[in-house]
Amino acid sequence: MRRRSPLSAVAAACLAAACASSQPVDLAPPSPERPWRAATAAGPDPATHVLPANPALGILPPAPPSIDPDHAYTLPELIDIAESNSPQTRVAWAAARSAASAMGVARAAYLPHLSASAVAGYQRLDARNATLGIGVDNNVSGSGAVGALALQWLLFDFGVRDAVVDATEQRSTASNIAFTFAHQRVIHDVSLAFYAHAAARTHVDNADKALANAREIEAAAQDRYRHGVGTVIDAAQTHQATAQAQLARVQAQGAAQTTYFSLLAAMGVSPLTRLKVAEVSGRKLSPAMAQPVEKIVSEALARRPDMLAAYAAQKASLAKATAAEAAFKPKVFVSAVGSYGSGRLGVTALPSFDQQSITNNVTSRGAGAAVLFGVAVPLYDGGLRDAAIEQARADVDRTAATLDQVRSDAVLQIVQAQNALQTSLSAHEAATALEAAARITFDARLDAYRHGIGTVTEVALADTQWLLARNAAADAYSRALAAAATLAFATGSLGAAPR
Repeated sequence: MRRRSPLSAVAAACLAAACASSQPVDLAPPSPERPWRAATAAGPDPATHVLPANPALGILPPAPPSIDPDHAYTLPELIDIAESNSPQTRVAWAAARSAASAMGVARAAYLPHLSASAVAGYQRLDARNATLGIGVDNNVSGSGAVGALALQWLLFDFGVRDAVVDATEQRSTASNIAFTFAHQRVIHDVSLAFYAHAAARTHVDNADKALANAREIEAAAQDRYRHGVGTVIDAAQTHQATAQAQLARVQAQGAAQTTYFSLLAAMGVSPLTRLKVAEVSGRKLSPAMAQPVEKIVSEALARRPDMLAAYAAQKASLAKATAAEAAFKPKVFVSAVGSYGSGRLGVTALPSFDQQSITNNVTSRGAGAAVLFGVAVPLYDGGLRDAAIEQARADVDRTAATLDQVRSDAVLQIVQAQNALQTSLSAHEAATALEAAARITFDARLDAYRHGIGTVTEVALADTQWLLARNAAADAYSRALAAAATLAFATGSLGAAPR
């Protein structure tokens, strides 16, 4: 029987592997104007650009199991739910854990590395030699097994490992800071959404009050018309005002529902969740909430997460520069290997997979061992060292400039937040006074109209002005609370629900 050569066997295996895989171009759409269709999809008509549905993605996100639909949740309670369910905090937590795990990878460089290899096989040599015209066949075969245990340990590297560990530690610190900042951002987002929803709910209450006023004015106009002192035009105008008030109430209810969904989105829970939101009107505003900006900037810069993260990034870049400079200095190492072989397998080095090859000489018969000490000194690298150091120094300059930019942006944000808080507090004070004056005006206009003094237009205008004043006061109150939360966020002190 004809023996099959090893080369033909390898070629056949490669051909089979090539035939088993499809051409990459077949995975793309067939032409620019024809839609792409998944090979395993049995969905919509292939002539359309509607993608087939993936059942694994059609699962609705569940509501948090601890939600009580009969309980009115306060802002601290909503923030607690958000911190447990927000994807932002989970992503930041995973990043912090990954950075912490990198510390273990960096510190492992201080310890020796131990690996084991074992091979077993069969060898055969077929050769034909000719001597003085006489052909001699030389057929040798053998089988056996060889095992080896190798140790490698870097003893001294002029501080490369120390610098790498330092840089890794700084990156871990930056990740932990980012995790804290993610929680602060969630608290801030939920707070703003909560205050916006509170203002929208107040608009609904104001719209209900405006509708009641419109009906009261319409009733007064109808009464005057029945007694012959009013006109049909007045009655029609008041009926129109009532219809407009009804429309305004519907619009206010829709806006409140929108802010409710925004609140759920800020919390990171499903928009299908149903919960009650507590009132916020009990919180008092005080001018003392706006402290002098010079007093808070210095403390804020020392604890803002972006400042701390930028500082950690700068420290990490300095450590990386140290590592780059030390990477091309001599390294002192020790290497050891022990091996044992049986049979007649002749090898001088063990092959490996996904690990460094054990290149020490081994024997296929009996046991062997070797211990080596060495020093590796880089002599010429084609400019690699200079390029690596220049890159590391450029990174140091970049992180230093980033820290300066973050500091400048932080000061601007703090000043703007403090100014917004002062403005909103003043606006709330003015809007409260305007609401009180508008109410007095409306009551006086309505009473006078009932007694035959004034016109229905004047009463309707007074009602509209009162509604606008009430909404302005609600908006100013919500903006003041939001501005206080934003100032706390800008100063890095928003670690819990605003008080």
